[in-house]
Amino acid sequence: MNKTSQKRPLDSAKKNKKNEFYTQLSDIENELRHYKNHFRDKVVYCNCDDPRISNFFHYFACNFEKFGLKKLITTCYKNQNRDLFSQHDSEKAIWLEYNGMRGERGGVPDPEEIETYPLNGDGDFCSSECIEILKKADVVVTNPPFSLFRKYVNQLVKYNKKFVIIGNKNAITYKEIFRLVKDDKLWIGNTPMGKDMLFDVPQDYAEELVANKKEGSAYKIVDGIVKGRSQSTWFTNLDHTKRHEELILYKKYSPEEYPKYYNYNAINVDKTDNIPKDYDGQMGVPISFLDKYNPDQFEIIGLGIANHGKAIGVRPYTPEHRKYRKEVQKRGVVDGDLYMMKDSIVTVPYARVLIKKRR
Repeated sequence: MNKTSQKRPLDSAKKNKKNEFYTQLSDIENELRHYKNHFRDKVVYCNCDDPRISNFFHYFACNFEKFGLKKLITTCYKNQNRDLFSQHDSEKAIWLEYNGMRGERGGVPDPEEIETYPLNGDGDFCSSECIEILKKADVVVTNPPFSLFRKYVNQLVKYNKKFVIIGNKNAITYKEIFRLVKDDKLWIGNTPMGKDMLFDVPQDYAEELVANKKEGSAYKIVDGIVKGRSQSTWFTNLDHTKRHEELILYKKYSPEEYPKYYNYNAINVDKTDNIPKDYDGQMGVPISFLDKYNPDQFEIIGLGIANHGKAIGVRPYTPEHRKYRKEVQKRGVVDGDLYMMKDSIVTVPYARVLIKKRR
């Protein structure tokens, strides 16, 4: 066996551990309460969740009548699946269907009120049987594997599904994802991007985090429990009130405060709140701008990094600027990245979204 083939199982195991981040109930409650009207008379599908420990399943089951759901369905990959009411791992993938409480009582449903069915395959969201369930669903709500985020979103778009899902903030820069953002087919949820999101993780991975990672960065300890930390945010294509709040602009434009990029005709804005009220041209703003993006107020032109930048006309580095950045700034040189010249020094901001005011 060569080195490459030896390494793959280890890489796969490591990736699987990082995908086992279980969303806290408080984060689910804080986000999903803003979509209550979208769930009425709908079939909700959580297709990447262990139903025994998934807070998504618990949240929707407990709020089934309150939201007026039609049906709740949950499936998960068999390696993560456990019997809903025992502590034992199950070798078979299953899917669960819940149609609401019998009688007038509320709270967590009894086991007999949840229909359990075996899956023929392993419960992979890409499997043909899980796709058949997906076709019957109206809204998908889950925390999918971050390593498969592109593939996961592509599937939702292909089958024209509404969704509220969690993903890494860096997913915004993926070509497939940013195209959806630009075309107003996907946007940031109600929870601010800057809010820290913590996740429950398996015990063995918690121990690995404590042994090898830095507290406060990769994990935090809350009430003695290790919580995995991830640069995560909510993505959705369900409309919400925050998305239509107008950003109040108060700053006035000045060339000194808002320098132009050397390789693209736009000004640099370091903070979203500092977008000038009296400038009508293109502006480069931090990615966190998408947290306050109102499609009625702004138009997204593109993303000023690498191939994204090339696609909208960001010019390559000049030979002398390329040499300077490579030798002095030590950050690598990527054509398509926006940059400025300040006092004859090449200055490269962090990733910028290029926008323009609509009015």
